[in-house]
Amino acid sequence: MYKTIGEAVGFTGELKSKTLPSGCLVVVCPSFMALPAVSAAARGSVIELGAQNMHHASEGAYTGEISPDMLKDAGCSYVILGHSERRQFFGETDSGVNAKVFAALNRGLIPIVCVGESLSERESGNTEKVVEGQVRASLAGMGPRQAEDILVAYEPVWAIGTGKTASASDAQKVNGFIRGLLEEMFGPEAAQKIRILYGGSVKPDNTAGLMRQPDIDGALVGGASLDVESFAAIIHAAAKCGD
Repeated sequence: MYKTIGEAVGFTGELKSKTLPSGCLVVVCPSFMALPAVSAAARGSVIELGAQNMHHASEGAYTGEISPDMLKDAGCSYVILGHSERRQFFGETDSGVNAKVFAALNRGLIPIVCVGESLSERESGNTEKVVEGQVRASLAGMGPRQAEDILVAYEPVWAIGTGKTASASDAQKVNGFIRGLLEEMFGPEAAQKIRILYGGSVKPDNTAGLMRQPDIDGALVGGASLDVESFAAIIHAAAKCGD
């Protein structure tokens, strides 16, 4: 919940001027209010548009909610689903995320499905149990072909906005575990096509180490994406690791 419409448009214009690498997928996810304006501002660039959440229904008596059709109409190609803050503060569940994932896919939106453990779950040694439960439930009922289109973001809750970051090896361990789960669920071919991101205090100075890991395909960037110079530096660091 940052940036007014004008600030979001200004940010997008500045980012667009940074000569972003064409080989790197860049998605910005501003507030709902700014989506149409940012879509227009990003036109003609490599920047794509995503939303931070959505409802699973295409319309209905759900006051205050945003439908997938509305997101498409605003110019979105992506949508973040199951972010830890949605789970923590708004009571979102794996079954609810699952319904949203199918709604997104059915309407041509690419879901970025977030999973991750809390500090207490990590300290009690339950990281893999928690992550497995979230992955299996959030993607339940999906076939391999559908699964190829999604992105999964491992975002340890204890590392979001805290300045704490999982080490590159720790992040790789969990992302590798997720890849193994996806292989069990959808087969090896689909599992290799699914992009698995890491999110949690990603900054310009730790991007390269994270992106060099075999099962970290990108980053879900939080606070560091609010500053154009910082976000552009992350994008360029990620692109170099993909060369």
